[in-house]
Amino acid sequence: MSIQIKVPNLPESVSEATIAGWHFKAGDTVKREQNLVDLETDKVVLEVPATADGVLTEVRIAPGATVKAGDILGVLEQGSAATAPVAKVKDSTPAGGDTAGGGAKPEQKSADKPAAEGDDDGQSPAVRKLLAELGFSASQITGTGKGGRLTKEDVQAFADKPKAATAPAATPAKAEAPAPKPAAKSTAGVREEQRVPMTRIRERIAERLVEAQATAAMLTTFNEVDLKAVSDIRAKFKEPFEKANGVKLGFMSFFVKAAIEALKKFPAVNASIDGSDVVYHGFYDVGVAVSTERGLVVPILRDADVLSFAEIEKTIVELGAKARNGKLTMDDLTGGTFSITNGGTFGSMMSTPILNPPQAAILGMHGIFDRPVVVAGQIVIRPMMYLALTYDHRLIDGREAVLFLRSIKESLEDPSRMLLQV
Repeated sequence: MSIQIKVPNLPESVSEATIAGWHFKAGDTVKREQNLVDLETDKVVLEVPATADGVLTEVRIAPGATVKAGDILGVLEQGSAATAPVAKVKDSTPAGGDTAGGGAKPEQKSADKPAAEGDDDGQSPAVRKLLAELGFSASQITGTGKGGRLTKEDVQAFADKPKAATAPAATPAKAEAPAPKPAAKSTAGVREEQRVPMTRIRERIAERLVEAQATAAMLTTFNEVDLKAVSDIRAKFKEPFEKANGVKLGFMSFFVKAAIEALKKFPAVNASIDGSDVVYHGFYDVGVAVSTERGLVVPILRDADVLSFAEIEKTIVELGAKARNGKLTMDDLTGGTFSITNGGTFGSMMSTPILNPPQAAILGMHGIFDRPVVVAGQIVIRPMMYLALTYDHRLIDGREAVLFLRSIKESLEDPSRMLLQV
């Protein structure tokens, strides 16, 4: 029996999706619940699983094409045997591409040519991106995934091998060289450009950033915090905490707890503007920004005020893994009353974070650096971090913003305050 593979109902407020990539080609045998194709929306990546065991006989729409709910993506022939596969591709190309007969060619290549021959179209978007960044071809690497497909781990393991073992016979043109050599004179003066369409999530990020700049009166205030007390606690309880909870004790749980105590003192920072009304939230849903290959996303810690340090750390790890694997759901991203972003993971010393509308404020963490500071009249070396609070001046006055950030500083420099809630 033939089963049509259709675009599922899309999340609310999402009207279209882009085919990010197929995990199987026409003629492949698939099992029930195996993910056939990834659909990228402006918020999340949706998986379309097989509804039965069988053979994928048709791939009708190529990667990069725009689809809507109910569109037929391909055909699955139920059962262990099926008729010869048909690499049939709908005449559809991504926005900005050549539509003059170009729709069928990319999918014919993907359907008929095995991944082992070096065609990256059979790989996931993440693998293709990593191959391009490292300057490798899929034909150089043995895949361990389904049907011999490459995984990111395969590519990274290949890249980590000694150069003599991994160097191809002819170095790819885009492979990064440690320094220019005289033999490269033939390419001197070449100014290459590459034009690619924005991903849907990048379009949405751009839209949200412009929206924030256009609708909010953003202002940023700064402070610095001495993290010696927090560092001492982490060093003292690192091993017993991980042994008891199965997760490492990081800095983020301290910042979430400190932020919540400050939000309780200054309700306007946890509020939002809706038209001419101010909405004061009686709960604390804290967004924690996560950087992924697709862009920055902000999954939400629900009711963060009732979570323990261990629960906060576990939830952050789980949401981070889901974000990097494209498994976040709309519920993971919806809502949020306050956000925290940590540029320090990339070495940032100071920045001005941008609001995540309709939230009224966002806390920016940065790198921890040993610096000389004066404590009790003595110059000592302490692990210091700059903090930044960007806030909507329409709702939050400068006094509130400064006192809010100072409250976070005081809680982190004397963590016992968080226990006593003072």
